[in-house]
Amino acid sequence: MTGLRALILCIAALLLAPGMAQAADPRLVPDVSSRAIDIQYSFTGEELLLFGAILYPGQRLPDERADIVVVLKGPVRPIILREKRRVAGIWVNASSIRLRTSPGFYAIGSSRPIDKLVDERTAAIFELGLANLSMSPTGFSEANKLERFEAGLTDLYRRIGLFYENPAAVEITEGVLYRARIPVPARVPVGTYRAETFLISRGRVIAVASRDVQIRKAGFERFVALAAQRHGFLYGLTAVLLSLLLGYAASAIFRRR
Repeated sequence: MTGLRALILCIAALLLAPGMAQAADPRLVPDVSSRAIDIQYSFTGEELLLFGAILYPGQRLPDERADIVVVLKGPVRPIILREKRRVAGIWVNASSIRLRTSPGFYAIGSSRPIDKLVDERTAAIFELGLANLSMSPTGFSEANKLERFEAGLTDLYRRIGLFYENPAAVEITEGVLYRARIPVPARVPVGTYRAETFLISRGRVIAVASRDVQIRKAGFERFVALAAQRHGFLYGLTAVLLSLLLGYAASAIFRRR
């Protein structure tokens, strides 16, 4: 009977071990200042606040400092990049590649530079940083060609605010509360975004949590977008008739003058 009891206790310990180990890990409780951003004719951009708390087991802070990385990313879409060259005084398309999973917007903020927090392999696995974005390229044969195209895309998106990187954006208060402000530009594409928070300690990602954010058109812009999607033929016909009407009205005004 004693042997059977010992066996039962052993099995129970094995079953409870994963839960106890999981309970020993810290947890993230993230949130965002707005779950939905409406784009109207007067939209000039917005600042999104990502904040939250780190819950440690037993409410005991570790001796070694933990760091936070926040990422706002979306929507993922395929795009084609073309390179232009000047031939006989004319600019023509020379070569191109297709990126199947290119984010329309990517912003990352951290409490310290990424290369000080994790190694290159970990950064690549979690896509931490603009240099570690995985865009699934197709239609290329040379590595230097891919690097040139991706560098061009990154530079372009940086200049218009669609790619953003700040190694000092996250503030951590008393080792528990964190906050970071991410600028959302006026040219941001609509869609579903994911706000991710990574807790990093001793070069490892020990906790991850996320929240979804919707960026959508509102008002008259939403009406026009929905009309174009649901009634493409009527929308195109209306646009042509409106253009003809405006052209006729403009010519009539100039003739009177």
